[in-house]
Amino acid sequence: MKIAVYAICKNEAQFVRRWLNSMSEADTIVVLDTGSTDQTPDLLRAGGAQVTVEEIHPWRFDTARNRSLELVPDDVDICVCTDLDEVFHPGWRNKLEQAWQPDTSQARYRFTWSFTPSGQEGVVFWSEKIHARHGYRWIHPVHEVLEWVGPGRPGGIITVDGMQLDHFPDPEKSRGQYLPLLELSVQEAPEDDRNMYYLGREYMYKQRWDDSICTLRHHLTMPTATWRDERAASMRYIARCYIQKGQPETARNWYLQAIAEAPHLREAYVDLAWLLYKQENWDGVLYFTGCALALTQRPQSYICEADAWGSLPHDLRCIALHRTGRLAEALAEANAALALSPEDTRLQGNAALLTKLITKN
Repeated sequence: MKIAVYAICKNEAQFVRRWLNSMSEADTIVVLDTGSTDQTPDLLRAGGAQVTVEEIHPWRFDTARNRSLELVPDDVDICVCTDLDEVFHPGWRNKLEQAWQPDTSQARYRFTWSFTPSGQEGVVFWSEKIHARHGYRWIHPVHEVLEWVGPGRPGGIITVDGMQLDHFPDPEKSRGQYLPLLELSVQEAPEDDRNMYYLGREYMYKQRWDDSICTLRHHLTMPTATWRDERAASMRYIARCYIQKGQPETARNWYLQAIAEAPHLREAYVDLAWLLYKQENWDGVLYFTGCALALTQRPQSYICEADAWGSLPHDLRCIALHRTGRLAEALAEANAALALSPEDTRLQGNAALLTKLITKN
């Protein structure tokens, strides 16, 4: 079985050595450099990668991905698409080979998209950027995905247990190109609910509150927008926009809709608890953080935010319990929060203060 890793890059010299070491279990490493002005191409070639330098005009991620895929030799069996700021845990190839079956065409693996400042996992989901050499192409200018274009139906999608890819991005890298590409994506495929959702979310990131609300409300009306997890996320983002517009009660109603839409997700419970915390509604904080913490199975989709699965639910409960005079319970929550964020000095101070108060009493 022949496995190739392929990637696109530009000015990522700082990541080359680490990435090549991680990808070295592949038979072939193919990279499309889209116009680096640093030493990225030379470092990649020195490390054994096959590098083609070619600028993409106008820039689109799908065009670049497809061009890089064209560079992969035809006799490759499995293609593994990664970026230079990503790292596989060692032993990934053996796990992939063991899981791959004759009728497999795509593979899922665990992907840590972000880490907290203390080094804990942040956003984690299962990605599907491993595929058979033939029959696939990338679509969409940004947030690109694989589409089957081969004859008949694609083979099965397998999950590779124990295969883990970690993302360590450059925090200085600009997201400036995302919004125009998302707007283009919606123009090209206005019926695609996924594109609409991403555009609404991007407007929120850009603090364009009304544009975000309008776009996300439209997303919720689309006939194909049936995935409850993503629908609930749209509702939560609408709520966040209303908070920024000074309308917390409207935001609260949207959070409640998000909970009703996807009660199996923690995020809306925690978001609403945070809103109630700012309103000093301590009973509400305790109720909704309790609902969140009752959910112990972390979802495998990208609709999974670090705060909901980190120390925040315990932290909010600690404060609410402290404010309502239940010091022993507050200390237990303080310690639970600290266990998830052990280097957080504020949480350390909370636990120390509560210990002192309990001892004094």
